[in-house]
Amino acid sequence: MSMGEKIFQTFNTLLLTLLGISTLYPMIYILVVSLNEGQDSMKGGLFLWPRVFTLFNYQFVLGNGLIQNAYMITIGRTVLGTILGIALTAFVAYGLSFRNLPYKKFILFLMLIPMLFNGGLIPYYLQLNRLKLINTFWVYVIPGLFNIWNMFVMRRFFMDIPESLRESAIIDGANEVVVLFRIILPLSLPMLAALSLFTAVGHWNDWFSGAFYVNDNKLIPVQTYLQRLLSADSLSMIFGNNRMIGEAAFRQTQVSKMTVTSIKMAAVMIGTLPILCLYPFLQKYFIKGVLIGSIKE
Repeated sequence: MSMGEKIFQTFNTLLLTLLGISTLYPMIYILVVSLNEGQDSMKGGLFLWPRVFTLFNYQFVLGNGLIQNAYMITIGRTVLGTILGIALTAFVAYGLSFRNLPYKKFILFLMLIPMLFNGGLIPYYLQLNRLKLINTFWVYVIPGLFNIWNMFVMRRFFMDIPESLRESAIIDGANEVVVLFRIILPLSLPMLAALSLFTAVGHWNDWFSGAFYVNDNKLIPVQTYLQRLLSADSLSMIFGNNRMIGEAAFRQTQVSKMTVTSIKMAAVMIGTLPILCLYPFLQKYFIKGVLIGSIKE
């Protein structure tokens, strides 16, 4: 390795390290503030670890019935929305992957229109209202069941799988359902894992639907709750109508050392960590080969 290459490698490593630290540090700072007593955090000087460690901020947030219910709504919509959405999209993509499908080009052209254009927020709201989805749990799941972009990705992936695999299965007596579930989908695990992760993150981080399509506080997802929480200026705004939980928390001695900022930081961590923990379980699928051990054409 020449001197110029060594200098470039050193500079590149240093630059990427600084970039990684600048990206990671805000999350570390939020974690440190959330684990520190609120009154002490106002003094400043917190950097890499809590000065006065406490878990009361998390106990306070998790003890709120609104966020407990919001968590259940978010988990439910993420699991159902991801499983049903990926399944429905895969069925359509598999059908459109057949090269001799009648009117395939016309169908694909029709799908491009809603992917590129939409009618706007008000017509969409009126459509949801006529479908009786407004202020219901299913407003989080049904409108996003079919993703056109994911369908195009799946279709391209299915088309790259050798046709001889499907033909040999058909000759052995398998029907299209067996081919899809026993051959196509197992070979597509890396792609399905990636799209499932993107879909789950989209459901988990969606605060817009809960803010505009739901009025019942018992149906708001956790991200909508956090969006309201981050705009709150007092603890009473955090509780809203949940007075019983608020009064019970205020009777505790630690609450005198708590601030709105410390509660916000704990709530942000609670809303962020679960989806981050999902990534390591899917990471292994991103690096696997698609057709290891199968027929190559």
